[in-house]
Amino acid sequence: MIISQFRNYTPVNILFLSFVGFVLCLGIFLHLPDKLDSVIFEPALGNLLGENNLINLSPATNVFITLILTIFQATILNRITSHFNLLGKPSFLVALMYMTLASLFLPFLVLSPTLICNFISIWMLSKLLSLYRQTDVKAEMFDLGMIVGIGSLIYFPFLSMFFLLWISLLIFRPFNWREWITPLLGLATIYFILAVIYLWAGKMELFYTIWLPFTYKFPTAIRIQLVDYLVLVPVLFTLILFLLILKDNFFKSIVHIRKSFQLLFFMLCLAVASFYWNKKLTEAHFLLCAPPIAIYMAYYFTYAKKKWFFEVVYAIIVLTIIYFQFF
Repeated sequence: MIISQFRNYTPVNILFLSFVGFVLCLGIFLHLPDKLDSVIFEPALGNLLGENNLINLSPATNVFITLILTIFQATILNRITSHFNLLGKPSFLVALMYMTLASLFLPFLVLSPTLICNFISIWMLSKLLSLYRQTDVKAEMFDLGMIVGIGSLIYFPFLSMFFLLWISLLIFRPFNWREWITPLLGLATIYFILAVIYLWAGKMELFYTIWLPFTYKFPTAIRIQLVDYLVLVPVLFTLILFLLILKDNFFKSIVHIRKSFQLLFFMLCLAVASFYWNKKLTEAHFLLCAPPIAIYMAYYFTYAKKKWFFEVVYAIIVLTIIYFQFF
């Protein structure tokens, strides 16, 4: 069975992961549109690149590259989770859950700014989880401020992750005002360099349009069909099961693990809340939620005891995804 196989920490699971990924995106492979253009950077870098910001690939190539990138992200996130021992035991469940979540909606299966930003999210998560035992993190926080700045150049709502840096300091560190200032300096450095580039390019007027998301009125236009939410039902059910498992194990875990799960919660909240800075919201935005939810779901499947039950739960998730891709 799938969950039982991925509970083992063995390299052969990378092949099984690739197979699962291919099956989960089979629907879009069989119903490819005649043309599929993807915008990768928006809006800060897109203003500089102009038409070069449009990726002109064949639909099949676009989806295949997305699949490869998603597999890389899944394995990297799984490695980070195992390194910090968030699940208590090594496995490939995080990779499996991430691959599953990254296939929930059809916009997840094509190249997008949020797909690229998830590499940055995973990188950030690795750095944030390492803050707990360091004596001096000012340089680390400066780097993280720059990382958030770079991510926001690709996808502006990613800027919300800046608040995660301050939240991580509250969770992991005693108060030190210098550690709170350095992320701001890192973020400001990125936008200062960007402003200089715009000035050299004679496009300074376009630089100010980057900040238009701050002027959007709530709510912004939402282009999500209600029927699409049905695919989330088994995922939400799994998260409820995760909370039941976590309730029993939370205070048995070491302090770093408890703090890490709190950090993941705020990461998820910020990823959801940042939709406000996206004028035309689509499902692709919520790909930013995949890393923390993948770890939560993997935690449940790690500690669930009734094999027939957790295998059926995952089978329902997969079958629901496939059903909504074909129908």
